[in-house]
Amino acid sequence: MRTLCLLALLSANLLALNVAAETPEERGLAIAVEMDQRDTGWGDQSNDMVMTLRNRQGDESTRQIRVQTLEVEADGDKSLTIFDEPLDVKGTAFLSYTHALTPDDQWLYLPALKRVKRISSQNKSGPFMGSEFAYEDLSSQEVAKYTYKYLRDEALDGKDCFVIERYPAYEHSGYTYQVVWVDKTIWRPLKVEFYDRKRSLLKTLEARDYQQHQDKFWRPNEMHMENHQTGKNTTLTWSNYVFGKGLTDRDFDRASLQAAR
Repeated sequence: MRTLCLLALLSANLLALNVAAETPEERGLAIAVEMDQRDTGWGDQSNDMVMTLRNRQGDESTRQIRVQTLEVEADGDKSLTIFDEPLDVKGTAFLSYTHALTPDDQWLYLPALKRVKRISSQNKSGPFMGSEFAYEDLSSQEVAKYTYKYLRDEALDGKDCFVIERYPAYEHSGYTYQVVWVDKTIWRPLKVEFYDRKRSLLKTLEARDYQQHQDKFWRPNEMHMENHQTGKNTTLTWSNYVFGKGLTDRDFDRASLQAAR
């Protein structure tokens, strides 16, 4: 699914044999490659999602959402996000084409205006639909979008983890770097710290209650993003995962935005 360099393949093989890569950068890359390879081959998936927004005072609002995603070989994934409730956002749809080496393509359909708005690469660090998730947080995490560095092994909530740093390799990211805790058993991220352009801690993401699907692919039932600078937070609760529906590129073209119901 992804374009991998010879160094990445060698690093992954070394890691699989439990041999430390020569440098922290090589080992960090090897961990990222192994994570990617273990989540390859699912084809397409759909699921329901509840987005819960909380302000600094703890007041809540919720949104009912449907998401479908298509795995793309040799590039990033495609996804379509459709808002069903409440009424003021019903029919809003977000289409994203993630790319490994070039800027992502993203569009937002606003039913009140009956038009499709393209999200420019300079604006992808902005909040998605008022949440604490940025547009760039919603892209699939392609290996080539970052450079890496292994930091240490560490337990998190009783789970053994690799801790790595990753540095965005694409322009206009809102982050200077991220620190990721990777579960050694399921090879999925349990926690991500996001550092802003001033290198201050901006947000923390926690992925919780992972469940296995099709005896291979792990998906969290909850993702919680805490903004340490605003005091706001957003929780995404996922359910009803379905794999292999037979989705194609036609389900993710721009016409699908306005047709989304």
